[in-house]
Amino acid sequence: MSGSNRDGRRGRNSARAGRRRKGATDKQPWAAGERRLPLRTVLLVLLLVPSVALVALWGLATYELGSEYRVQDAQHDLKTTVGPRNAALFNALQRERRLTQEALAAPEASRTALTRQRTDTDRALRAFEPLASADTSDGQQGLAAAISRTVRVTGRLAQERRAVDAGTADEERAFTYYTEAVAAGTEVFAAISRGANGEVTGLSQVLFDLNGAVDMINREDAVLARSWPSGRLSDEDHDLVADAVGTHEYLLESRVAPNLDAEESRLYTAMTKSEEWRTRVALEERLQASGSEGVALSPARAKEWRTAADASIARLEELIVVHSQVSDAAGAAAVRQLKLYLYSVAALGLVAVVLVVLMTWRLTRVLRRRVLAVHGQAQDLEQRLPQVVTRLERGEDVNVDAEVPELSPASDELGELSRVLNLASRTAVHTAVRQAEQHRGFERLLQRIARRTQLLIGLQLKKLDELERRHEDPQLLEGLFDLDHLTARLRRYEENLVILAGGQPRRRWRKPVPLLDVLRAAQGEVQDYRRIEIDVEGRPWISERAVGPLIHILAELMENATAFSKPPAPVEIKAAPVSRGVAVEIEDRGLGMEAEQYEAVNALMQAPPQMDVMTRADDVRLGLYVVARLSAGLGLQVELRPSAFGGTRVIVLVPQDLVAERPRSVPDAADGPAPKDAGPSFPPPRRHAPPRPADGSAGLPVRSRGQAMADVAAPAPAPAGPPAPQTGPAPLPRRTRQASLVAELRAPAPQDPPVSQAPPSAPARSGATIGAFQRQSRKNRAAGARPSAPGTDQSEPPTREDRG
Repeated sequence: MSGSNRDGRRGRNSARAGRRRKGATDKQPWAAGERRLPLRTVLLVLLLVPSVALVALWGLATYELGSEYRVQDAQHDLKTTVGPRNAALFNALQRERRLTQEALAAPEASRTALTRQRTDTDRALRAFEPLASADTSDGQQGLAAAISRTVRVTGRLAQERRAVDAGTADEERAFTYYTEAVAAGTEVFAAISRGANGEVTGLSQVLFDLNGAVDMINREDAVLARSWPSGRLSDEDHDLVADAVGTHEYLLESRVAPNLDAEESRLYTAMTKSEEWRTRVALEERLQASGSEGVALSPARAKEWRTAADASIARLEELIVVHSQVSDAAGAAAVRQLKLYLYSVAALGLVAVVLVVLMTWRLTRVLRRRVLAVHGQAQDLEQRLPQVVTRLERGEDVNVDAEVPELSPASDELGELSRVLNLASRTAVHTAVRQAEQHRGFERLLQRIARRTQLLIGLQLKKLDELERRHEDPQLLEGLFDLDHLTARLRRYEENLVILAGGQPRRRWRKPVPLLDVLRAAQGEVQDYRRIEIDVEGRPWISERAVGPLIHILAELMENATAFSKPPAPVEIKAAPVSRGVAVEIEDRGLGMEAEQYEAVNALMQAPPQMDVMTRADDVRLGLYVVARLSAGLGLQVELRPSAFGGTRVIVLVPQDLVAERPRSVPDAADGPAPKDAGPSFPPPRRHAPPRPADGSAGLPVRSRGQAMADVAAPAPAPAGPPAPQTGPAPLPRRTRQASLVAELRAPAPQDPPVSQAPPSAPARSGATIGAFQRQSRKNRAAGARPSAPGTDQSEPPTREDRG
């Protein structure tokens, strides 16, 4: 029962080659750089990537627009808040500068106007100072620094006033201080003229230039105010006046006039054509043309200058007010437009994001549903085909159109793929049906051939029976008995072919049979039967429906045990009732098998192959396939284990439903202990048996004519009567057909002419019929030579490659 080394090596090499092929197949996609992601992951990526990207773009755009709106709104608020307050302080400081210069130049003059102006300046300063703590984080660049500098410079205003009132400060000091304070206010105008909106920034720049022109005219007025009492301009004052005149002319003509709208241009033209403006311009031209020594600053010209300067400054401040309104309106409109744009973009972007996400989600769902439908078709094919094959193995008819309905062609790629899978399913099912039909046809053909061969074997057995009845020559009978035994084995091999082809053996029994007789019948079909030792505990009986298959199973296992263990090592057969039935143990002393081979054989016993057994024709273990088929049909449990002797131990568990009760017709004496045998036992022969030898050896049965033992059937009933006495030399032993079987295993045989019966012999230890007959024949021919002991054949066992 040991597996062959070559078979083991072949299995291990095949397993290693399969692992190498599998490893190469597993590594191939990775070697090609291919990464397979689940469909759910791919669809989630297709859904999330564009959705997340669109949401990010929408969020970024909304954030940028929101930030721009926040900045422009804050800058517009600061401009409308800081601009007027700074303009009031700016103009108040300029007027106070001029009045301070007049008071320092003519101390005897009245200071009432200066006092009122200081009050106005203080009021404007109190309104401006809170701007230092305002939030300018989103405001124009440099605005906070300009406001802080203005507050810091105007903080010294009270000190400078006290110095002027005390006479400790001259005109130059006062002029420098006030000019510095006015310059700080100019920086505030410059800061608020810079903004995030280009249009508003352009308008604010014009407003800054207008305030610069007013500053230059007021600076010129302050310089002239301290010069009127003396009647002359100093060189420094002349230069200051000339610079102021040139600066405000440049600002008005080059920076302001080209950037005014129609209404502002009309006011500008009216301003430049007014009498006061021309008078002031004429006085400035004379001052620039004549030089510091050539201009007499008379009181009349001073009055004329005062009127023209005040009117010009008033017209410029009017233009500044109008332009401030235009600039503020433009800033407010820009903020409103940006706010509307922000809300529109945010709303439309949100709608677009929602639509895209919903459409992408729906499209991915549709795609996933369709792909899963195709996947479902593939899975259905994967499940349907084995089911169809299983049904075909059970012999059911399968309709291809009913199993796989044909689909109508689709217009897109997935539909085409679905149609191709449907076509593949139909082709696979159709192929399986055709293969099953071919396989069943081949099995029927194989069974028909095997049945015909069995008929020929039956005829051969009958012919052997006729020859055995006809001849008495010991040598000829020895050859006939060998042929008889070979024919019995050939019949079992033909039954193997029938079983592998899906059929069942035709040998049937109508009554239960003792297990001991079943074991002896199986032993009689084994070539090296003399090495088999049987030991049965008790007298268990086997149900009639399990006798034939069980004999076949045990014969296959016994032959394996003898074939794969070296003579004269015995093969021990032990049988005993157990809690779940009857257990039969077959143990040899061969080389055994590898652990993986035991595992494979036991798996084969649990799930014998069906239609694919024909593909394993080159497997040396076809006998095990037969055992697996028959065991599965009966519900037997067959398990192979390593033996303590190094060989293999087979355990056959016959379930309780296959164990029968002892028939009532059997005498109670049959329930006695079963002997331990080395071969099948024999009932009383029907001819005269030789006397028991003097040495105490058991006498052998005589052969009954026409009864070949190989044909396992019920024996003919022996006639009753006293045995005839024996005289003269002992005759040759004669073989009794079916002597090793009980009545339930025997079949009717042709009736022979009445012969005298020998007295029954009941050896305590029986041998095989063929071996016994051959040994006794040799004994008589050798003139009294003692027979060899059973089982002493030293021939070498077959190799492992011959195991079946």
